Amino acid sequence: MTDGEQYLIKEEPFYQTTGNEVALYESAYNRRLPVMVKGPTGCGKSRFIEYMAWKLRKPLITVACNEDMTAADLVGRFLLDENGTRWQDGPLTVAARLGAICYLDEVVEARQDTTVVIHPLTDHRRVLPLDKKGELLEAHPDFQLVISYNPGYQSLMKDLKQSTKQRFTALDFDYPAKAEEARIVAHEGKVDAAMAEHLVDIAHRARNLKGHGLDEGISTRLLVYAAQLIDDGIGPVEACKMALVRPITDDPDIRATLDAAVEMILA
Repeated sequence: MTDGEQYLIKEEPFYQTTGNEVALYESAYNRRLPVMVKGPTGCGKSRFIEYMAWKLRKPLITVACNEDMTAADLVGRFLLDENGTRWQDGPLTVAARLGAICYLDEVVEARQDTTVVIHPLTDHRRVLPLDKKGELLEAHPDFQLVISYNPGYQSLMKDLKQSTKQRFTALDFDYPAKAEEARIVAHEGKVDAAMAEHLVDIAHRARNLKGHGLDEGISTRLLVYAAQLIDDGIGPVEACKMALVRPITDDPDIRATLDAAVEMILA
């Protein structure tokens, strides 16, 4: 197995297209343009990137960004072992060397001084300075950088800088239309079409409360979780309360409203 093969997506991920996002992404990849995918939590951003990596037959290295992530976590660092000091590449460096797609998931969660290290990879230079190692790494011709974030959820303190945003092309994602979302839930959750439609109806009730007590609506991901619980034999009302209502709010009044909606739709 070559170094890049371990990062290949072996089986086709299920992805329901909602527009021309596949053709747009393919064009961006053909030109090795960096891509930013924007949309709410659990709407299919990561699944889309996995699907495109599979379709293009390119290795995919995914980094789940967090507020403690440093530039060294992305780029690499010197480590001590029994033989002395050795350099270990970080995931961004590995991707740049191998020609993989590097996907920085929820990049806005990382510290802003960390995201600056990606800038030289997102313009005509396509290089990654490894300052501690004294190396200027030229990215492999197949390398592409992809980032994602949820613009509706971020505070002003945790938004991306314009100097970063304007280095990327961008694709907007949202929850699929009702019929498409029901097909996704039925396929991924192994429930029948009628139950999938009921689950989507519950999600739309909750999404209407966003900004009126809820920070986020029920995601497609949570709908699949509920469907999987139902497929495993859990009663639909209990499954929905566990997978759809309890994760998104602790407010007793909103919980009661959503519980009532679940019971009414599934009655």
